[in-house]
Amino acid sequence: MMHDSSANILGDALGCGARLREARESAGLGLAEVASRLRMPLHVVEALEAGRWEVIGATVFVRGQLRSYAKLLGIDIEPFLETTVAPAVPVELVSHAHTPRYQRWVENMGRRMVYGVITIAIAVPVWLATRSHLTEAPPATASLDAVPPPLVADAPAQSSLPAPPPVQPESSGPYMASLAPAVGRTAAAPVDDDVIQLEFSGESWLQVSGRDGRVVEQGLMRAGESRRLDPASVGSVVLGNAAVVRVQQSGSIVDLAPYRRANVARFAVSSDGSVTGAE
Repeated sequence: MMHDSSANILGDALGCGARLREARESAGLGLAEVASRLRMPLHVVEALEAGRWEVIGATVFVRGQLRSYAKLLGIDIEPFLETTVAPAVPVELVSHAHTPRYQRWVENMGRRMVYGVITIAIAVPVWLATRSHLTEAPPATASLDAVPPPLVADAPAQSSLPAPPPVQPESSGPYMASLAPAVGRTAAAPVDDDVIQLEFSGESWLQVSGRDGRVVEQGLMRAGESRRLDPASVGSVVLGNAAVVRVQQSGSIVDLAPYRRANVARFAVSSDGSVTGAE
């Protein structure tokens, strides 16, 4: 047995369909022409006029098709829509995968711990690799203009000239001197024919070796100082910062360019007193 509410809805649907049919017939339109204009299947137009809206589909489609039909015919069917076609109600979405708050907190902490471990695994090796370079003291360096002295013993006296006092460099570098009485430190003097004269216009390192290869003098020379070397007792000479040293031999200036490398000059004194290249 049909309930009263269902009977009322069915009656309203039949009434709405009848009104659409009457308006169509008054306008002189056939079912096929209405279907063509509304671009609806013919059986949908027939169902709308017959009140068989359940065969059309969802309520939202029925409301839209009824409005399109009524607009084409120029009639108002809103009162029928309010009583017979219920508005579409959006479906309530219910989450079936709800995550408790404490579980989300644990997951977030887990992800942070993973990121932290990865960061440490990358940063620690890099830090260990660079730490030694950052903490090591830089090696002591010396100017190329100075030649570090070799560790040698003082040579025996080979000249009657008095030994000059040791020269203490101003800087705190590893400079040291071992002066033997083989040569003397004197003021500038006229150059003898058989003497090698060294005149210093700036700071320079001097190393003089005897004929036997032993160092007889070495030290830091200052601007304005000079040296007179006996060719008979000198085997080789090394001059640091050679650009500030003038060498004279037999009254002529010796060109140090052939014996210079990186501003350090090395030359030997032959048996006849001439300056030659050091081996």
